[in-house]
Amino acid sequence: METLQTTDSLLDAIAAAPGAPGQELFDPATGELVGVAPVHGLAELEAAIGAAKAAQPAWAAAGHEARSAALLAAAEAVEARAEELARILSREQGKPLNGPNARFEVGACAAWLRAAAATALEPETVVDDGTTRAVLHYRPLGIVGAIGPWNWPMMITVWQIAPALRMGNAAIVKPSSYTPLSVLALIRVINEALPDGILTVVAGDRQVGSALAEHPAIAKVMFTGSTGAGKAIIRSSADTVKRLTLELGGNDAGIVLPDADPQAIAEGIFWGAFINTGQTCAALKRLYVHTGLYDQVCQALTDFARTVPMGPGLEEANLLGPLQNASQHAIVKDLVQAAKDSGARILLGGDPDESAPGHFYPTTLVTDIDNENPLVTEEQFGPALPIIRYTDIDHAVQMANALEVGLGASVWATDTDAARAVAHRLEAGTVWINTHGTVHPMAPFGGAKQSGYGLEFGTEGLKALGQPQVIHG
Repeated sequence: METLQTTDSLLDAIAAAPGAPGQELFDPATGELVGVAPVHGLAELEAAIGAAKAAQPAWAAAGHEARSAALLAAAEAVEARAEELARILSREQGKPLNGPNARFEVGACAAWLRAAAATALEPETVVDDGTTRAVLHYRPLGIVGAIGPWNWPMMITVWQIAPALRMGNAAIVKPSSYTPLSVLALIRVINEALPDGILTVVAGDRQVGSALAEHPAIAKVMFTGSTGAGKAIIRSSADTVKRLTLELGGNDAGIVLPDADPQAIAEGIFWGAFINTGQTCAALKRLYVHTGLYDQVCQALTDFARTVPMGPGLEEANLLGPLQNASQHAIVKDLVQAAKDSGARILLGGDPDESAPGHFYPTTLVTDIDNENPLVTEEQFGPALPIIRYTDIDHAVQMANALEVGLGASVWATDTDAARAVAHRLEAGTVWINTHGTVHPMAPFGGAKQSGYGLEFGTEGLKALGQPQVIHG
């Protein structure tokens, strides 16, 4: 168990050693150097696997109570270093400190550690009829590989590792090469509460990720990222028949019913779409609005969007930040330009200042756009929302369900019974009513269609990190 002095700088503690391979990371808002992360390779992966193999049996034998106590101690450690963690996250990922951003994300890490510690998972008697008695138990899998994204690097890492650790597994984390410092810092803090070898970060490239997915010692892989990368992990894991939980890309639809109040729903729709500057798998990425209130909804959204400040994350007033990397900026820019070229109307934004520092793209609302436009059919993963007009609810549902992804969806209405009726028709793992993208540690979360499979959170999430075993007798 490693104890950090509170006077240490986390960035100094996690930096690449002098002379060792390192990767410079720059603030996407300013271009300033944030730090130098170590670059790990296959040798470091093998060392992490060896340490996990040695440590995991004792961790499993410690029992749920001891493991839960360690997770609670980890949550306290995260809270004690919360501001330092949030500032590293803001500088490396770009998200502002305030709003549903960096401080929020660090707080969510502590909350999900506590939730995993507190969630009960008792043996279940499935048959007891006087002749047969069968009890379902969940045993540790062994070593879990956790491959995370760059958009919510700390929070999603905790979503992966907290239930894995609670169930008696060791975990090896492979962070995105865009945001390794955030994850290295978080895991260093969490490891204050854990035995050596139980939780390790291997900050390497795609080769390391592939090797992790292929390795025979890894019992399960948890992955959050694009559908294409998820398919590659499926292929890499096939020969060893690994368990997988995949939370993949989404292109979430929202449907506004004719009875909705545009003023009442504008703020919720905005944050459903633009949280983390649109860089969220389960963000609202295409909005279908009934023609009877189309103009009113567009106006209400525009009015609210103008009030939300965008700028460097360390400036306390800002609530939206830059896109995390130049590649994502180019994707958003090209999709919006294609919408303009097709004749769609730009209500707000759509005109990035190319001379300004950072990967900023302005909050953009696009109307009078065809449902087949690439800005609608492709996941933009940025601050540009297409708003599509419809006249018939059956057609709106058909358009919402037309894509091969189905992570989340939402319905916006005054009559919640009518909204629920529409929700039942949508092909998505989660459907929200009059909100979008909110998650709860006890509400299972997972995708439909090519948005992945497997469930996270709550009791179902714990079960997904255990090996079911039925004992008869």
